[in-house]
Amino acid sequence: MTTLPDRPNSALLVIDFQNDVVASVHDRAAVTANIASLVDRARTEGVDVVWVQHSDEDLPRGSHGWEYVPELVRRAPEPVVHKSYRDSFEDTDLERVLAERGIGRLFVAGAQTDACIRSTVHGAFTRGYDVFLVGDAHTTEDLSAYGAPSPAQVIAHTNFYWRGQRAPGRTAGTVATADVDFRG
Repeated sequence: MTTLPDRPNSALLVIDFQNDVVASVHDRAAVTANIASLVDRARTEGVDVVWVQHSDEDLPRGSHGWEYVPELVRRAPEPVVHKSYRDSFEDTDLERVLAERGIGRLFVAGAQTDACIRSTVHGAFTRGYDVFLVGDAHTTEDLSAYGAPSPAQVIAHTNFYWRGQRAPGRTAGTVATADVDFRG
C-alpha cells in the first residue's frame, strides 16, 4: 500500500522508448511487444498510461530520434512528461500528473534499465509510491566495452534487486508482463 493518502489508482509509466534511445538495445522486439501489450491492457482496463520522454543536447526535442518508436502510439488524452534527468520526477510535472489522477501505484517499463529505469523506480519508491518493475518490459544497450556487465546481466540484476525492495508502508517488486495486475 502506498504511503500517499487518497491515491488508490495505478498507472503504467512508459519511460523513454524513443527511436535513438532504443536503436540498439537488448531484445528490442520482445520488449517493445511487451510494452505494447501492457499499454493495450491498461487502456482496456481504464488504467492511466503516462509517457515519459527524455531530451538533452544529444536527443533534441522534436527530432526523429526523440520521437517514441512507431510501434508505441500515445493517445491524445494520455499525459506525456518531458524530462532531462534520469529520474522522471526530477524537475518535471510527473508528481502533479500522478496526484491529479489519484495514482499511488506505478508499473514501470521502458529504457534504459541502468539509467532512467533504475533512477525512476528508486525516485518513485522514496517519494512514497508502490512501484512494480515489469521485468520483461525494460531494456538497455550494451555498455560492456566501458566495463559494464552485458545487457542481459544488467536487466537480470535489476530485476533481482528490485524484487527485494522493502520500506515501511510501501510495496515494491518485479513482475512479468503476463502477471501484471493493475487492480490488485
